[in-house]
Amino acid sequence: MTQPSIDWDAAYRQESPPPWSIGRPQPELAALIDRGKIRSDVLDSGCGHAALSLALAARGYTVVGLDASATAIDAATASAAEQGLTTATFAQADVTSFGGYPPGSQGRFSTIVDSGLFHALLPEGRPGYLQSIFRAAAPGAALYILAFAAGALGEPGDRPGPRGFTEAELHDAVATLWQVDDVRPAKVYGNDAALDTELPNAEHDGDGHFMVPGFLLSGHKPD
Repeated sequence: MTQPSIDWDAAYRQESPPPWSIGRPQPELAALIDRGKIRSDVLDSGCGHAALSLALAARGYTVVGLDASATAIDAATASAAEQGLTTATFAQADVTSFGGYPPGSQGRFSTIVDSGLFHALLPEGRPGYLQSIFRAAAPGAALYILAFAAGALGEPGDRPGPRGFTEAELHDAVATLWQVDDVRPAKVYGNDAALDTELPNAEHDGDGHFMVPGFLLSGHKPD
């Protein structure tokens, strides 16, 4: 999967999609949309190829996708234009500080969604990231973070990729600023074609996806 020191542009310039790009929103997040848990405006933090942003825009949500990769942002912008999705916009930004982020966005977003970004950040970058999305969130805004469970990709050192979190680690990291409402087991999907070896904890759905253990954290910004 990914590494905290990965060259994000190089990952998105490859002929085949990176392992975390499955061509649609992560099923755990798609279920939140179906259940009416997402409110506009939405910040898709670390949007990548922006399957989630595009799906939200197709349903009428106003969504901003941010990513460190200019290549991913260019692809997402082109996809939105091709589909005529005018309520989805994208910007390249350092997610740990939102450097270069458009002005006037403080307190704007009613929902912040993180689809597998938080676990890919270096530990020292996580506090700045949490502060950045906190500033961007409106009072009472919802936060959803989908992240690997510790050991999801195997034992540390067995292969590249984020270590992931225990339930307590994920809760405590986010609770430094946010009110954490729930952390529950979840599945994180990836594309089989990008794997070069079998993951010890992976399941497969027969549709070209693998699934590994994770957590879905739900929280909110106090009013």
